[in-house]
Amino acid sequence: MSITRLFDFAHHALYKFPKEDALVTKYNGVWTKTSTQEYVNLGNKISRGLLKLGIKPGDKIGLISTNNRTEWHVMDLGILQIGAIDVPVYPTISVEDYIYIFNNAEIKYVFVSDKDLYEKLLQVKPQVESLKGIFTFDEIPGAANWKEVLDLGENEDNQQEVEDIAKTIQPDDLATLIYTSGTTGRPKGVMLTHRNIVANVLASDHRIPRNWKLEYTDIKVLSFLPICHIFERMISYLFMYNGFSIHFAESIDKIGDNVKEVKPHYMTVVPRLVEKVYDKIVDKGAAAGGLKTKIFYWALSLLDNYDIKKPKSLKHRIADKLVFSKWREGLGGNMITLVSGSAALSTKLNRSFHGAGIPILEGYGLTETSPVIAVNSFERVKIGTVGHVLDNLDVKIQADGEITVKGPSVFQGYYKDEEKTKEAFTEDGYFMTGDIGHIDAEGFLHITDRKKEMFKTSGGKYVAPQVLENLAKGSKFIEQIMVVGDGEKMPCALVQPDYAFAKLWAERKHLKIGKTPEEMANSPELKARIMKDINLLNATLGKWEQIKKIELTPTLWTIEDGLLTPTMKLKRKAVKEKFFNLYEKLYDRA
Repeated sequence: MSITRLFDFAHHALYKFPKEDALVTKYNGVWTKTSTQEYVNLGNKISRGLLKLGIKPGDKIGLISTNNRTEWHVMDLGILQIGAIDVPVYPTISVEDYIYIFNNAEIKYVFVSDKDLYEKLLQVKPQVESLKGIFTFDEIPGAANWKEVLDLGENEDNQQEVEDIAKTIQPDDLATLIYTSGTTGRPKGVMLTHRNIVANVLASDHRIPRNWKLEYTDIKVLSFLPICHIFERMISYLFMYNGFSIHFAESIDKIGDNVKEVKPHYMTVVPRLVEKVYDKIVDKGAAAGGLKTKIFYWALSLLDNYDIKKPKSLKHRIADKLVFSKWREGLGGNMITLVSGSAALSTKLNRSFHGAGIPILEGYGLTETSPVIAVNSFERVKIGTVGHVLDNLDVKIQADGEITVKGPSVFQGYYKDEEKTKEAFTEDGYFMTGDIGHIDAEGFLHITDRKKEMFKTSGGKYVAPQVLENLAKGSKFIEQIMVVGDGEKMPCALVQPDYAFAKLWAERKHLKIGKTPEEMANSPELKARIMKDINLLNATLGKWEQIKKIELTPTLWTIEDGLLTPTMKLKRKAVKEKFFNLYEKLYDRA
C-alpha cells in the first residue's frame, strides 16, 4: 500500500507485518504487549471518541508524557486520521511556557501521562480559553481518564465518518505542531505536514542496517528518547514501517535494566547517554582489579587507532573475546546499531564503540527538517562526520559556511509567525540551519559548530565552543562544560565535574576534596587536576582558542533546572545566568 500520510504507517504495519507485540509498555513491573490489530482498533476508537467530543479537522490536541508508552502512539494515530493536529509538548517545561504554547496553538484537549503533569496542567487550564478538558493515561482520582474517550468510541456507529475524513486528508495537510525547546525567547511552533515526515522516514529507511538472518517478527527496538522530539517520533514511524516491535523504556534511570530485559536490536541515543555508558564500562573495568584490569586497559588501548575499514588484528580478536563481548552483553547482546543524533558525538567514543562491535551511526538534523538531513550507514560511514545527505534533499553550503537545505522534509514555517518564517529561509528558498559545516570530497557532511554559538574574542578571533566542549568531555573528570568568551580577552570555561568519579579519584589519592558538590567545586586540588586535562587539550589547539581558566560549578546541570534541553544540549544563556558570579570570576571581575 502507498504511504502518504502518517497514519498510513499503522495500517501498512497491519497489512504487511501483523504481530502480537507491535507496541510494548511496562505497567506495574510487567511488559504488556499490544498487537498491531489492537493498536489500529484502539486508534479507531480514539478517532470515533474524539469526533463525538466535537473534534473537527484542524483542531489541536496536546500530548504530554514523562515516558514513552503505547497510549501516546494510539493517540497519535487516532488524532491524525481524523485530520486533527497533535501538539506534543515536553513534560519539563515551565507552566508559563505551557500557557504560551496552549494559547498559541489554541489546544482543545490535552492528554497527559501522570499525576504530576495533571496537577501542573490544572494550573494552566484557567488561563487557556480554548482548553476544554484534560485526560490522563494513569488512573488518577478526580481526573478524567483517556479510557473515557475510548469508551465514547466503543460503538462503531461513526466509523464510516472516520474513514471518510481519512480519505480527504492530503499529504500537504498540517499533521503536527512541534514547539522548539529553544535556548532563548518564546518557543516557536514548527509546522510539519504529513508529507514532511513521511518523506523523511522513507528517505532514511535504507540507511538503517538490517540483519537479514532475522525475521521482522524477531526484531526489537527500545525507545526512550522523548517521543515529543521529532527524532524519536520519526524513527518510531520508520521502525513501524519495517514491522519491528517497539518496547518503551520505563525511564532513563531504568534504561540499563530495560536493555537487559528487552535485548533490543536498535536504539536511538544522544551523545550524553553514550558518554555515560562508556564511563560505566571504564569504571567497571578499572574496579575489576589485578590482571582483569590490566587486560581491560590493554583492550581499551587497541581502540585508540581503530580503523573501521581495516580487518581486525589478532590482538583485537582476542580483546573482543575477553573484553568487548562483555560490552555487547551489557547492551543486551543483540544490538545491531545505535543511532545517534541531537548533538555532536565524540570521535573517540564513536571509534571505541565501533571497535567494540557496537556500531553507532551518527546523523544530523533539526525539528524544521523532520528531522534527518544526513546520516551514516553501514555502506557509507565515516567517523567524525554525520554521513551523506539524504537522497531527496539538496544541501547548499553558503559563503559563510552555513548549512542550508531544500527538499520535501523541510517544514512549512513557524505557526502564526510569518516574520520568523521569512527570516529562516534564503531568498532562493533554502532553510538556514544555523549550523556551520562542509561536505568533503567523499560526500560526507561535517558539522563544525552552531553559527549563533560561535563567538569572537576581544582580539577579533572566532572560537567554536561546541568543538572544544566535545573534546574536553574526553576527560573522565568532566561531566559538563561550557566554553565562554564572547567579547572577552580569552576563552574560559564553566565546568560541572563528574562528582562521583572525582570522589573515587580523591580516595585513591588520599585527598580531602569534600563530600558534597559544593565542597568539591571549591577544591583547589580537583580544579588543578581538571585543568591538567584542559591543558593537554590546549596543546592541540590554536593559541586563540585555548581555554585559559576554568571555574567549577557547585550543582549539577539538569533538564529539570532549565540548564539542559530535553535532548541534553546546553542552554547557554541559562547556564551563564545561573553561574554568573563564577563567569565574572573567570575574568577577574568578582
